[in-house]
Amino acid sequence: MTAWRAVPVDGETLAALRADPTVTVLDQRDAQTAELAALRGPRVPAGTRWMHFPWRRAVVGLLDSEPYRRLRLDRNRNKITADEQDRLDRLTVAVAGLSVGHAVAHTLALEGLCGRMRLADFDDVAVSNLNRIPVGLFEVGENKAVVAARRIAELDPYLDTEAVTTGVTPDAIDDFLAGVDVLVEEADSLDVKVLLRERARALGVPVLMATSDRGLVDVERFDLEPDRPLFHGLAGDLTAAALADLDPRDKAPYVLRIVGADRVSARAAASMVEVGSTLSTWPQLGSDVVLGAATVAAAVRRLGLGEPLPSGRTRIDLDELLVDVATESAPADLPEETADDEPGDPVLEAVRRAPSGGNVQPWSVELTDSELRLFLDRSRTTTMDLAHRGSYVALGAALFNARAAAAREGRLGPVEILPDATSPDLVATLRFAPGTDERLAAADVLARGTDRALGRPRPIGVATRLALVEAAGAEGGRLHLLEPGEAMHAAGEAIAAADRIRYLTERLHGEMVGELVEHGEPTGIDVAALGLGPADVATLQIVRRPEVMRTLAGWGGGSALAEDTRTRIASSSALAVVTVDGTAPADLVRGGQAVEAVWVEAQARGLAVHPTSPVFLYAHSADDLDELSGEFADELADLQRRFSRAVGLADGEVVALVLRLGHTAGPPVRSRRRPLVDLTRPPRMA
Repeated sequence: MTAWRAVPVDGETLAALRADPTVTVLDQRDAQTAELAALRGPRVPAGTRWMHFPWRRAVVGLLDSEPYRRLRLDRNRNKITADEQDRLDRLTVAVAGLSVGHAVAHTLALEGLCGRMRLADFDDVAVSNLNRIPVGLFEVGENKAVVAARRIAELDPYLDTEAVTTGVTPDAIDDFLAGVDVLVEEADSLDVKVLLRERARALGVPVLMATSDRGLVDVERFDLEPDRPLFHGLAGDLTAAALADLDPRDKAPYVLRIVGADRVSARAAASMVEVGSTLSTWPQLGSDVVLGAATVAAAVRRLGLGEPLPSGRTRIDLDELLVDVATESAPADLPEETADDEPGDPVLEAVRRAPSGGNVQPWSVELTDSELRLFLDRSRTTTMDLAHRGSYVALGAALFNARAAAAREGRLGPVEILPDATSPDLVATLRFAPGTDERLAAADVLARGTDRALGRPRPIGVATRLALVEAAGAEGGRLHLLEPGEAMHAAGEAIAAADRIRYLTERLHGEMVGELVEHGEPTGIDVAALGLGPADVATLQIVRRPEVMRTLAGWGGGSALAEDTRTRIASSSALAVVTVDGTAPADLVRGGQAVEAVWVEAQARGLAVHPTSPVFLYAHSADDLDELSGEFADELADLQRRFSRAVGLADGEVVALVLRLGHTAGPPVRSRRRPLVDLTRPPRMA
């Protein structure tokens, strides 16, 4: 038999080959071992061996089977996961017909889509085959199955490959199909096509075929449909026995029905007329063959992984698709900064400028000459806003802003929080009266903004620390200030890990993506305010896609999704954790006032401020964590405990918000707010 297998050698045989001046010796062991060591992911022992390629008169030193497979297929991950690769390695694929089949077999080997391959063709390579079989003049005259097997062996000498040089014959067909999981049929002979399908159907083996015109790929799931007619019934009740008595000219109508004469390309159809006249045989293009191989490989992958693949046929017509090429425009440049419309009443404008989770602005306002009433808008909420706790914090920030504006105008009167039990959505009332408060009047709430840019950590100073602690205390809150060190790192790691869960939990991810807006829309977080570079903006288009996040969640991956948060916290000068005692809505409103007081004070002292609170922030029970993300509830509980330990929270102490404080180069960017007309509601009747 013609030599085509790579053979492992050692000892005296290896020494003799190395001593033979006509044998080329390639020692790739060290290079492959170093390349293997540099890979990320699972490790395998780096054993090596020598393989002899007789037709090349060459001996190659390379990694052993398992490490070689790990190295060679590393770039498949994660389009094919490691687990999927192992499942595919258990497949046995038979390929009949090694003209088109050569490209199919090689593509299957390239991707590691099977562990065993059986190749059959009786014919030899001719020069006229070189427009579609990727070999050269040195292979002309060699058997097509052997040529394909050699090429695969040079790619992966460990892939169990068998070359059947007699082609598929009635006497040997059962041996050819024994143990086969998938049959790829690319034979030229109609008799062989029918015979293979008859036996494949009897054995329950699915059959794939590519015809190399208009990208036609044919799938027959005999493994699922044992009574399915051959060729989907297109050839009627044709059998191998009936074909044996037919003249070649009488077989032509069956071939035309099978390929779909009414659907073949115009050039292929016209060529049919010319075969035997100006053409010797049916024309085929190398690009069509390669396309068919890629499509069949995708079908084998789906079969091997148990993914849906029904019987039938499809066409992937490149010429047709290229006619309909659509122009994809680059996204428009994002605005550097957003702007608001003209301000109205100073107190109302101050309320409008208050911060809220995702900039949802969960409030409405009644304003009269005598008072301002703040209401909770329950429709403006998210999953993270458990029991509207985040909304109450936001309303507290809005109340602080209203008080500061009233104090600056000299009309600061008394405040009542949740004053009316019969109106649970009425959160606070600020009555106007002659009066002021020096501390509040000095708070420049209209200049407050979010600065998400990376900074450079440096000490915030004792005076600033004391001023921030005092600002929180003046509003009934408490401040835990974590500066760079072990505690801040631990808290930051918990926040970053929670952000990964936010990406991978479908509902949380959908809401997070829904918060992002462009070009100054009045609600949500403006993408321009995220402090992203061009590369990050491009990456954002990927992380916005829910199917990408579902894929990562299915893999148990996505650790890189925490990296942005980790990097931003590491670039910070401090984490400011604002807390209150108590979990009632009134407590959280007070916490919101403390948050805004700290934010405005920090910014006045030259610090950039960025709220960076974890998913578990407003979860007060196991049920809350389960509501946030049932699949990650236990992990969130652990992260919440780690965060609380790092911050040093006391029993009964509840976090209102976490602020990242830093030193950055630019001014904060404000997202737009809802128009005043959407913010206010008609005053109640007296």
